[in-house]
Amino acid sequence: MPKPLERRARYMPGLDGLRALAVLAVIAYHLRLPWAPGGLLGVGVFFTLSGYLITDIIATEVRDTGRLRWARFWRRRAQRLLPALWVMLLLVTAWVALREPGLLPSLRGELAAAFFYVSNWWDIFRHVSYFSSFLPDPFKHLWSLAVEEQFYLLWPLIAVLILKTGRPWLQALLTVLLALLSAAWMAWLYHPGTVPNRVYYGTDTRAFALLIGAALAFLWPSRSLAGRRGWPWWLDLAGAAGLAGFLALTVASNAYQTWIYRGGMLGLAVAAAAIVAAVAHPGARLGRVLGWAPLRWLGERSYGLYLWHYPVIVLATPLWSQWAGWERDGMEAGLSLLLAALSWRWVEQPLRRWDWAAQGWRLPRFRRPWRLALVATGLLAGGTVDAAGLLGLSPVPVLPAPHRLAVESLHPASRPRDRARGGTPPPFPPSELGAHVTAIGDSVMVDAAPFLEQALPGITVSAQVGRQLIAAPPVIRQLQAAGALHRFVIVELGTNGPFTAAQLRALLHAMGPHHWFVLVNTREPRPWETAVNTVIDRVAATYPHTLLVNWYQESAAVSQDFYPDEVHLNPQGARFYAGLLVQAVRTLYARWIRTNPPPSRQPAQQTPPGRVPPGISPAPGAGTAPAPLPPPGQGQISGTSVTTISSVYGSGARP
Repeated sequence: MPKPLERRARYMPGLDGLRALAVLAVIAYHLRLPWAPGGLLGVGVFFTLSGYLITDIIATEVRDTGRLRWARFWRRRAQRLLPALWVMLLLVTAWVALREPGLLPSLRGELAAAFFYVSNWWDIFRHVSYFSSFLPDPFKHLWSLAVEEQFYLLWPLIAVLILKTGRPWLQALLTVLLALLSAAWMAWLYHPGTVPNRVYYGTDTRAFALLIGAALAFLWPSRSLAGRRGWPWWLDLAGAAGLAGFLALTVASNAYQTWIYRGGMLGLAVAAAAIVAAVAHPGARLGRVLGWAPLRWLGERSYGLYLWHYPVIVLATPLWSQWAGWERDGMEAGLSLLLAALSWRWVEQPLRRWDWAAQGWRLPRFRRPWRLALVATGLLAGGTVDAAGLLGLSPVPVLPAPHRLAVESLHPASRPRDRARGGTPPPFPPSELGAHVTAIGDSVMVDAAPFLEQALPGITVSAQVGRQLIAAPPVIRQLQAAGALHRFVIVELGTNGPFTAAQLRALLHAMGPHHWFVLVNTREPRPWETAVNTVIDRVAATYPHTLLVNWYQESAAVSQDFYPDEVHLNPQGARFYAGLLVQAVRTLYARWIRTNPPPSRQPAQQTPPGRVPPGISPAPGAGTAPAPLPPPGQGQISGTSVTTISSVYGSGARP
């Protein structure tokens, strides 16, 4: 995040150290380091710090001159923020155009939203989760810059009015009241057990962190502290407690804990304000600790580091998939730091020091290239699809738009359909089983889809990268309307976020009473893994006509089947995964056929005592499971190479 600078602003080196800690926490979260599940809260620290600094600038100018020079204020914000962002957008878009041109159509909207600082609302309206696993969007992290820029546009208008009260304590009180309204709004909108997109992205629900910093600026202006001496031990104590709280939240919290949205983030903002208050005092020792030279150097480049680290993680990981996790993480962090240092040296510093009043837009010749970023970014976003074709580049498969059957195995019009409308359906032979199966899932199902189609010809597969259970009801209605929600339904929706048992039961109930279900639990090394698997296990054990595929257990010993992200499946793993699903469907079919015998009335094969297909937990009271039909490895799932979209997301791109 940027640090607003004015010529007369007092430099506080400890704040750069705080920036360094905050950006390191965010990077650790995006690298999915196991000791930083709450690293995303570093963004909240940035918000509070930015609120303090921007309000300190506004209050100082208004108190000195009686007014705020609006054009100068916003020009300086643009001078500090825009060039580095534009250069990053230009270079990342160029890289995608050359290396992953199939991604460009899906990135056009993200690119435009990033350019106009509305990424947060763009993702809210499209129901894109910040926490979904491995959506290949190198600009997804720019939501926080959008929140800050929107605050920079609106807050000066409000701050000038508040400053007219003339009393710092009243100014701070009014600002705190606004912050409490924002925090209460977040708590009200948040619903436990759901993906918190709206409250996490919203400017209105995140403003309290900026406003807490603003309230501190009214009471604790940096310039008035410059001449103070002595050791304010109580400030150091408060600041140290705030720093300890931030570090504890980084290690021990996660984005799906209810208390985080119902007071936790507000508490973090107060803790960050305590750190800032201590560092702003020249006599406080915490400022000297956080002003340590390496931390200060890193903090000065924190804006560029934040801009670059996420595109590096998303785009470089597939290139380095052969490296071990810690080696790859180190290489990505090092490359991000290098790009941030280059941005600081050649983009941010020269333009921040440029005398715009005297020279305007006439930059020295060697510094002009950045000005092409504005035009070039737009041209790349709009025209590189055609350019890629002219260059003869082979595009990777394009990710689907939301609310679409992303991976479809649509049955031929002539094949028999099983609409499961009720009553006793006509029995059908095993050879037609695929025509009576629907699979609904996320990116893991995308990986397995080609093998499912080989083993169960005619299967309907609806799978989409980033899909979550809360987005499934419209998919169910769409399948029902198309006559594609068949007798046997596979549900695999635990990769991208948590849900409650009531939500899962409601989804199954919405499909109707005549369906038989295969529920698949998840292997996803994220905070919600245990909660999701507990819910799936509980529902599978109690819902009628339901089998559980225990993918968490079955995948424990097959790490070679995963891409480096430890979630998505390489072709070998996808074949094994599909085999488990096919066995579950056949077991379910054998049970169903016992209650709906075919006209020949040939009895179904019986399973030898104690035999249960691997990875499948039978429902209680189901008795001995019938023997599965021939296993998928025998002539139905071959070793034929298939094309998946793993080159886009499956090789380790992380959120």
